[in-house]
Amino acid sequence: MSIHHRGLQLNNIYTAYDKADVLTDVSIQVEPGKITCILGSNGSGKSTLIRSILSLTAPRSGNIRFEGRDITRLPTHLINQAGIACIPEGRKVFPKMTVEENLQIGAYRESRAGVIRQRLDEVYEIFPRLKERTKQLSGTMSGGEQAMLSIGRGLMAAPKLLLIDEPSLGLSPLFVKETFSVIQRINQLGISILLVEQNVHQTLAVAHYGYVLMQGRVVASGSTDALRNSEEVKQAYFA
Repeated sequence: MSIHHRGLQLNNIYTAYDKADVLTDVSIQVEPGKITCILGSNGSGKSTLIRSILSLTAPRSGNIRFEGRDITRLPTHLINQAGIACIPEGRKVFPKMTVEENLQIGAYRESRAGVIRQRLDEVYEIFPRLKERTKQLSGTMSGGEQAMLSIGRGLMAAPKLLLIDEPSLGLSPLFVKETFSVIQRINQLGISILLVEQNVHQTLAVAHYGYVLMQGRVVASGSTDALRNSEEVKQAYFA
């Protein structure tokens, strides 16, 4: 793998909490313009992986590169500035703020009003339902609508890479389907996506390439077609 790889690379990452490794020798890459997924059951290390990328829990060894640049121990806000945005698990919206105020927070690094307006219009185009509710307090919306708002807020930073953590958690099947079709649509706009998810079937239907984490190690990787039939996926999920 050349140093000029333009996507995201994790090389031999070890991340520890309280001296015990949670991630052991994890190497993955997210190709530009593709949806890459990390599959794994609870406790497999998926959240720690996201924390490592964002430097919230810095790896104790190994390195992380984005667009050829080493970002391993950069402060989180500089990682965001480099073009990586995260949509956290659990749809953390600001309940006492309106839909539009929530979205504007996503663009807090952009001072040009015209650019913010343009990004709002783009988000409203992807989520017409949010456009109908610009003045509604986000705390009064359904879980599915809050999920849309949370993704929309991530897009307001105009990221090159979007990390999406467990988007289907706690959503009705209908909204899960809708959320995954939105993820595909965002990817078609040219944004690379790292999707961390337990919902195997939906994830393998939208992703291009994937990795399976078990107890902090990568136990399988490949195209989603290959993973669909892999023994590791069956073991990790259906054992």
